[in-house]
Amino acid sequence: MMRLQKYIAKSGYTSRRKAELLIAEGKVTVNGERTLELGTQVDENKDRVEVEGKVLTIEGQMVYILLNKPTGVVSTVSDQFDRPTVLSCIEGIEERIYPVGRLDYNTSGLLILTNDGEFTNRITHPRYHVPKTYRVEADGILTVNDLDKLRSGITIEDYVTQPAKVKIIKENRRGSIVEITIHEGKNRQIRKMFEAINHPVVKLKRIKIGKIDDKDLRIGKWRHLTNQELSYLKEFKNDSNTTSRE
Repeated sequence: MMRLQKYIAKSGYTSRRKAELLIAEGKVTVNGERTLELGTQVDENKDRVEVEGKVLTIEGQMVYILLNKPTGVVSTVSDQFDRPTVLSCIEGIEERIYPVGRLDYNTSGLLILTNDGEFTNRITHPRYHVPKTYRVEADGILTVNDLDKLRSGITIEDYVTQPAKVKIIKENRRGSIVEITIHEGKNRQIRKMFEAINHPVVKLKRIKIGKIDDKDLRIGKWRHLTNQELSYLKEFKNDSNTTSRE
């Protein structure tokens, strides 16, 4: 027996957090009966679970892919405007995979794709403290005060960002190249952080997920995560005191 949202995640349909939303919205049935209870227990061998009319099963091989996403590609499995999606970069995979989190259309860099909903929840939820590192080309020269704001947290719209690790890589007349590590993944967060200190992002790339970097993986190319990398990512704990293991 397992909780309904966990069953949905293990089926590869979506992440556990999104599964909880689908349940709350009344889009999930168990043995033909609609359920709104997140604690509902299901038997994977006996119960029939449907999400939005699709019958779910837990079977097949789990797939974990690391893609170096190009700009001009959306981090979804389909797009209403017929733009290229991250799936257009992947060939030869029969399983139904989806991106873990997202990168903006104009942002390049590392993105994981999988059919493992539990793993997706672990990588994307901030409580697991999985660090993501970006290389930012920003307009102008950042001051000490600018760096302090990034490191201590900045108010953006209705939230305050968590403290970030920030390092200046290079400065010139055209602007600054900055390396920044965060544990969150809110919509356009890095761009909004730099806009808040009046140094708009000119170019943005995610270069690391945890300690996994983009070395030897060219833009537009992908590979399977190694067993060692997968074990490392699965070791991140749901602990508010957890720190980066980089």
